[in-house]
Amino acid sequence: MPIEILMPALSPTMKEGNLAKWVKKEGDQIKAGDVIAEIETDKATMEVEAVDEGILGKILVADGTENVSVNTCIALILEKNEDKKSLLTYATKTTTAVAPKHEPKKEEKPAAPITTYHLPLTTSLKASPLAKRIAKEEGISLSGITGSGPHGRIIKEDVLDFVKSGGSRAGVVRRNAQEFTAVKNNNIRKVIARRLLESKQNVPHFYLSCELRIDKLSELRAALNEVAPQDENGNPAYKISLNDLIIKATAMALKKVPEANSAWSDEAVLIYNNIDISMAVAIDGGLITPIIKNADQKTIQQISKETKNLAKKARDGKLQPEEFQGGSFSISNLGMFGIDNFAAIVNPPQSCILAVARAVEKPIVEHGQIKIGHMMNVTLSSDHRSVDGAAGAEFLKVLRRYVEHPILILL
Repeated sequence: MPIEILMPALSPTMKEGNLAKWVKKEGDQIKAGDVIAEIETDKATMEVEAVDEGILGKILVADGTENVSVNTCIALILEKNEDKKSLLTYATKTTTAVAPKHEPKKEEKPAAPITTYHLPLTTSLKASPLAKRIAKEEGISLSGITGSGPHGRIIKEDVLDFVKSGGSRAGVVRRNAQEFTAVKNNNIRKVIARRLLESKQNVPHFYLSCELRIDKLSELRAALNEVAPQDENGNPAYKISLNDLIIKATAMALKKVPEANSAWSDEAVLIYNNIDISMAVAIDGGLITPIIKNADQKTIQQISKETKNLAKKARDGKLQPEEFQGGSFSISNLGMFGIDNFAAIVNPPQSCILAVARAVEKPIVEHGQIKIGHMMNVTLSSDHRSVDGAAGAEFLKVLRRYVEHPILILL
């Protein structure tokens, strides 16, 4: 018994379409995956592929026929060894409600009866082989692309334009054919990786966090910048940042709590006699920690000038070894990136590193009244072999005093 080829529904809302072209002709052998016809809808031209084998015995709907209803029998397939005479007596199970090419549409059509497909069909968009290959390499779906070629065929330029536009059409998932990009590790990245791994493996970290109110510190910053003298070009001689003040306050706190300004060795805990603050600076390919030496003895203006100079040299790759090797205590500030809190990794042989987050406005209770204060979260990471919990807590207590009463750092 011949197998019916029915007009496929190429979308959930499709009721009819135009049979633009038969790719196969009567008598042709059909194999699974062969394109047998091209169907035009109001949105695109689609290629219809067969999934079974047989011979195209009879075409019932000719090329160029418009308004062919879904589920209309458009052709008959002869199964293997089936006699062609069966085509003469076979009555299709579906109606052929079609309109010839150029014939005006009828206002109403009877609904086509619903039948079961005898020959399963798959559909694909009409696209050039090169367009299909590029789409596959780019990991994009052709269903989201409108073709500009003949009969709406998708060509190479359509796919490339879609990729350039970001492939952002709703519902289209674009997968990059290249699963990853390898960025070669430079020497700085390798050294950082080795040191951080050694630190986390060998240093028993413990963490202490607290919030510092920085309203008065911010007021001091504004006041110092307001009275800054001008250089020969009329620009301020300095511009103090909140980070400059944190460095100064930290140095003063370390002077009061020298246990935090230390290093571990198997023979003894080494208490540094100088307060040298290492500040973390992000550079291309890694991180480096230039040092503000004897920060407790320098003015805020000196620290401000030195931090900017060292940061620039770090990003330009011009730091001298003595400018980044050593240090007794580290500060890592990610507040400018909007980070609320984090814990940094100790930078051996140092015992401590202070992680500084952003400042945010919060309601606080002061003398039984709710007020708005600017609060900053800080976390002290310490090597528990050389810094006890009590020493770490004492350091943060003293640091809070300097930050919340910054007049003390000027005395």
